[in-house]
Amino acid sequence: MRRKKIIGVIGSGSCDDSVAEMASEIGRGIAQAGYGLVCGGLGGVMEAACRGASELGGLTIGILPGDSIETANPYVTVPIATGLGIARNIIIVRSARVLIAVSGGPGTLSEIAYALQLGVPIISLKSHTPSPEIIQASDPEHALREAFRIVENGAPEQP
Repeated sequence: MRRKKIIGVIGSGSCDDSVAEMASEIGRGIAQAGYGLVCGGLGGVMEAACRGASELGGLTIGILPGDSIETANPYVTVPIATGLGIARNIIIVRSARVLIAVSGGPGTLSEIAYALQLGVPIISLKSHTPSPEIIQASDPEHALREAFRIVENGAPEQP
């Protein structure tokens, strides 16, 4: 069996309908392209992205902060209970070839910081941009195009 390439989707545990729709579109695009999706496995952006991927039969992996897989959103295919709390964010980053940040709060910012330190490419869709290394996406389609390019061709040249 061939291993799936994994794209991470990060963002807040709660979000409004417009952000949820962007995250769902990202999830659908990841599944349609045949990639797996890794996220924090809870609600908000994470649930919306998993829902989008699930609609197309995609693989969704939830790296959960607590001790129980029961806390995963209903669209997570593979729930992983870490018992690590917010420290699980580094596992999400390490599991992905590229991260797409959709909106987000302090937890998203911590994942972005880990990614910058570890050299994992980041695409921001209406999210934090503390570094010029972060690729700015104008919409979900643009974010997906950049993510697929990175997964297939490697990280872009840095300015």
